[in-house]
Amino acid sequence: MTLKAIGTLALMTSILPLSAIAGPAINQFEVKDLQSSPGEFEFQSQNAYATGQPRRKTDGTNYDDNTFIRQREALEVQVGITDYFRVRVGIEFEQEILDDPVSYSQANRFADLELDELALEGVVVFIKPKKEGIGLGLLIEYGLPVSGGSESQSELYIGPIIEAHTGAWTLIANLAFVQFIGGGGGDAVKDEKLDFSYFLQGKYDFSESFGLALEAYGTIDRLGNSGRRSEESEIFGDFNQHRAGPVAYYTFFPQRSHTTTSQLTTQSDDDAKELSVSVGVGALFGLNENTPDATYKFSLEVEY
Repeated sequence: MTLKAIGTLALMTSILPLSAIAGPAINQFEVKDLQSSPGEFEFQSQNAYATGQPRRKTDGTNYDDNTFIRQREALEVQVGITDYFRVRVGIEFEQEILDDPVSYSQANRFADLELDELALEGVVVFIKPKKEGIGLGLLIEYGLPVSGGSESQSELYIGPIIEAHTGAWTLIANLAFVQFIGGGGGDAVKDEKLDFSYFLQGKYDFSESFGLALEAYGTIDRLGNSGRRSEESEIFGDFNQHRAGPVAYYTFFPQRSHTTTSQLTTQSDDDAKELSVSVGVGALFGLNENTPDATYKFSLEVEY
């Protein structure tokens, strides 16, 4: 390529509008339930690591805007306000693919793990789930980006939580519309699209301490013609992601070994709160070509 051609290409690139990456909304791999009690405190660590990433598509100049996340670490604190309302605040670290690779050889490289988002969540319980029955609530979650500059977008999740119990089975469905907000800083295209995400769990409790679940997570990228498509979206289209797999949960109660049987039986319901620690380990397998082959999940929840 001649120097004149290089100069012309550089000029055209500076004139064309840039696009903020607005791939499918991929939240934490956690299913929200309807449990809430006033004064209940919970610390959570939600973690995931993905392997077998899909190859990034290119036409030689542009790269697709699928969401590529190799690693995610989240630290959160949840507090029950009443029996029908709880809140959660958290920070999230992510290792994402390079936004603007300088060459095709870097197109599938990942940046370092960095603080990516601050999150605020509220769950409203309309119908509390019973031992045998169905409960209904509402999830509202707002994610505020802390990296990526003015091109980064906030995400607002709103949708129902449905929880059912029968025998040792628990079935939970989170269905959420995801509104992208903001972005478009500088010359970037402002794409305030609407996605749809689902978080599903069918769990069987073998005992108070051990349960085995089948979980599924997915996102439909861009509902209808919402938002303003970037050049990359016009070229490569949308990228739905779907994954599912088994997750095992183990819960133990550190204080029980120090509490006598008589003490347990004389406690009132109001005093029955106790420290519990729950560990979840599982693997979620990609169900289409836009999703990583495997995502390994590890969660730690300390509740009192």
